[in-house]
Amino acid sequence: MPEGHSVHRIARQFDRNFTGRAVAVSSPQGRFADGAAMLDGRALTTALAVGKQMFLEFEDDLWLRVHLGLYGAWDFAGEILVDPTIASANGRMGQTNQRGTDLGDESVLDDAGENSLASIGAPRRTRGRVRMSEQTKSVADDDLPWPPPVVGQVRARLMTDATCADLRGPTACAVESPAQIRAVMERLGPDPLVGDPAENEERFVAAVRRRGVAIGQLLMDQQVVSGIGNVYRAEMLFRARLNPHTPGKAVPEEIVRELWRDWVRLLRVGVEVGQMMTMDDLDPEAWRRAMSSRDDRHWVYHRAGLPCRVCGTEIVLEEMQARKLYWCPLCQK
Repeated sequence: MPEGHSVHRIARQFDRNFTGRAVAVSSPQGRFADGAAMLDGRALTTALAVGKQMFLEFEDDLWLRVHLGLYGAWDFAGEILVDPTIASANGRMGQTNQRGTDLGDESVLDDAGENSLASIGAPRRTRGRVRMSEQTKSVADDDLPWPPPVVGQVRARLMTDATCADLRGPTACAVESPAQIRAVMERLGPDPLVGDPAENEERFVAAVRRRGVAIGQLLMDQQVVSGIGNVYRAEMLFRARLNPHTPGKAVPEEIVRELWRDWVRLLRVGVEVGQMMTMDDLDPEAWRRAMSSRDDRHWVYHRAGLPCRVCGTEIVLEEMQARKLYWCPLCQK
């Protein structure tokens, strides 16, 4: 499932390519036909993300809410305007988010052959529809048809005269009123990139400190904090040297605050580089290895049975609320 940094990157791409433009909306698959008809031809006015959910506002107070869930993805084609401050957008955005980055002039590809400076979210360079130019935008190859042909099950297609975005396999794709959108947002926990930073920290601290639920469960509860999934949960708990079974109300307040501040740092890094990079202070060669292989990117995630990078103890894999949890029983005792 995409974690918070991925959805923020997708929302930013919509803002750059679609905001202020009339959008043709359709549902090639047919499952979103009524919603598409309501939005078709209206201009997009706002694109934002809160945690794992994205909200697109159209004219006349209509909103499209999208939650990618486990299998959802966006495919972009055509002209892709690139934010020079983050890895550029190209290809698929969605489920598997970990790809490469670039150091200087030499691209670093991960072991799947991807480069996040040519992609965003969960990129997969599919069907060759987008070519990155030397300038700050991407253009469709001259010999490819426009609009691009529909391939597979596309729940919703959003198009301007130059850019196409296809949505596949989301958990939620619905047109909602401002009141409905507010209700959804009010149920979500704080997101470091949305709202007042100080207020967000206090909300998180209060939500954790009043609960007797294990901190490993609380970090995955989107009503406690928005955007954290399996990877960030495991890594944040290790970085804090915190046992995932510790009840929230038993975690010292200063540790809870540091968890929040660590999430602020990690989310910003994730948005910038397109990776769930959770290891700090790497030298250039170690950074390059981490960008080329997800196995070198994390402290404990996906390392069951391997020695802890700090103490050598075997990393444990267990289930917590039907989700995989990785942790070191010595460092996090």
